[in-house]
Amino acid sequence: MARITRLLDAGQTLSFEFSAPRDEAGAERLKQTLDRLSKHRPQFMSVTYGAGGTTRGPTRDWVRTIRDHFQVEAMPHLTCVAHTRDEIAAIIEDYRDDGVDNILALRGDLPQGVESPRQAFDTAAELTDFIRSRADWDIGVAAHPEGHPMAASVEADLTHQARKLAQADFAITQFGYRAEHYDQFVNQLDARGIDTPVIPGIMPPTNVAGIERMSAINTTEFPDEIRERLEAASSAAERREIGVEVAVSLGRELLEIGAPGLHIYTMNFARAASEVATALGWSAD
Repeated sequence: MARITRLLDAGQTLSFEFSAPRDEAGAERLKQTLDRLSKHRPQFMSVTYGAGGTTRGPTRDWVRTIRDHFQVEAMPHLTCVAHTRDEIAAIIEDYRDDGVDNILALRGDLPQGVESPRQAFDTAAELTDFIRSRADWDIGVAAHPEGHPMAASVEADLTHQARKLAQADFAITQFGYRAEHYDQFVNQLDARGIDTPVIPGIMPPTNVAGIERMSAINTTEFPDEIRERLEAASSAAERREIGVEVAVSLGRELLEIGAPGLHIYTMNFARAASEVATALGWSAD
């Protein structure tokens, strides 16, 4: 349908991220979410890839559903952990058959308690090179403005991320809550001669425990002032209102400092993501 680099060339983009559900109830909820969010006319949507490839088939199915039924460009995520070279090649071939134009190349994580002595690629950069050799796609990678959790040092992390982004067509960041982290990261890349578009990821903070858990995994800051406001809220509705307000303020600041777009992590729920998009000018039909 459309390459993401061309969409970025046309102006600031809106995109949403989803996970492939594991049961019928989750699938029905995701259909309703997609129906609502597609009305905001996002430039693209992405579908995650379960740890160790546990949603390989469902990820492909939902990518096709988004493209064919909802008429939105859909980008699959692909991780290299736990996959052999032949398995990765087969997945690429499947997506070529489906007419995919974009993919997000990630190292990924293993399911808990599983070891993988047979994987062909150790890094997203290696996976990117392999995809590039087999498919004429736009390839995105993940970016970590506050540093990768496994980084040995700040300088080593920046060097690694710059090398990875130099091989990619665009990047999407982990979610964060301070625009200055994104701005500093982009400036550091620029100082290293990297001008790959970096789309910031945002997530409306509506659940304290969930955000704390994911922030700890990603080593991203969860500001005390946001946590305290959420903890003082008397209802889920009030927490959602606060989360939307925080995300709108952050999104507006990111767009004003020149971010090429916004990538909203939805957790497969529509309401908060829809309210954020509307407040930022991407109103629904």
